[in-house]
Amino acid sequence: MEKGRLLAASLGPGDPGLITRRAWDALHSGALWCYPVRRQGGASHALGIAKRAGLSTPGDAVELVFPMTHDAKVLARAWSRAAERLVPVLQEGRDVVFLVEGDASTFSTFTYLARFVKQRDAAIATEVIAGVPSFNAAAAHTGMPLAETDDTLAVVPAGYGLHELDTLLPHFDTLVLLKVKPLLDDLVEWLRARSLLASTVFVEKAGSPEERTVRDVASLKGSKVNYLSLMLVRNPNRLRGVMIRGCRQQPLTPGNGSQTK
Repeated sequence: MEKGRLLAASLGPGDPGLITRRAWDALHSGALWCYPVRRQGGASHALGIAKRAGLSTPGDAVELVFPMTHDAKVLARAWSRAAERLVPVLQEGRDVVFLVEGDASTFSTFTYLARFVKQRDAAIATEVIAGVPSFNAAAAHTGMPLAETDDTLAVVPAGYGLHELDTLLPHFDTLVLLKVKPLLDDLVEWLRARSLLASTVFVEKAGSPEERTVRDVASLKGSKVNYLSLMLVRNPNRLRGVMIRGCRQQPLTPGNGSQTK
């Protein structure tokens, strides 16, 4: 018997109009739906996107609990339980479609779920259906280009650390800072100290009915924001070298004899 496939249907960040044709077909294919929640019976952002598209939740849809924690053992148990639930369905020949907010290749639970499924049965095929990441939707809605010509772009979780952002800043024209909630106040001050407040936009729950855009980023200090929040930071003062034969030369810095733009 041919085994089923484990599909990741990337549904975009919240706007059902951003669901791709390929993901739409997967949702209508007769595959078993499964969707992530943080706690039993909790709301699922991914499932909510499908509902806003006018789809009804199939009666046999499976809720998979993935708690919000950094405890590796707790997360491993959750992924293991999810795999144990899905592998028998896949081995019986039925496809399983995992509903994913944003894009399944970008900071997604699907990566871990697929890994644990493969550990139980390496013959089960997996497929990722590409989707629109939250930062692409946010850039489109705010009119902020992420990159132009030979601009450089970094996409990092804010929890990477402010000292690491200082390391990245001289090398990138745009920083996409994800998961900014825990460090919001510190980030506002970090941006202020580097004269970047005016070139930063905050976006919460991009593409959803609750989307919020804040251009006066300093006004956010001391406020509470949703976990699904990000900042788009343009770095207009980055030193850039001259273009020679289509290649950007290294800018002039102490100990470096290259020319600057």
